[in-house]
Amino acid sequence: MLKRRIRMELDNLLNDLRMNLENNYKDLAHDALKKFQATLDAYEADGLMKEKDYIKYKKIADDYSKKMENYYH
Repeated sequence: MLKRRIRMELDNLLNDLRMNLENNYKDLAHDALKKFQATLDAYEADGLMKEKDYIKYKKIADDYSKKMENYYH
């Protein structure tokens, strides 16, 4: 089970990403995705996440990466 604090932080980062995408803030959306991925990788590296949870959130990050592939200014 993922700790509540970690889950809340990851969900807040995802919410920021979604809001930036909805408002068409491409640079901020890219920054939010990078921050989400870095936070996710840091938690996994520190052993604070189980592999099952990491895979779940990594798939979400990968889906957003694919969706944002052609976002340029």
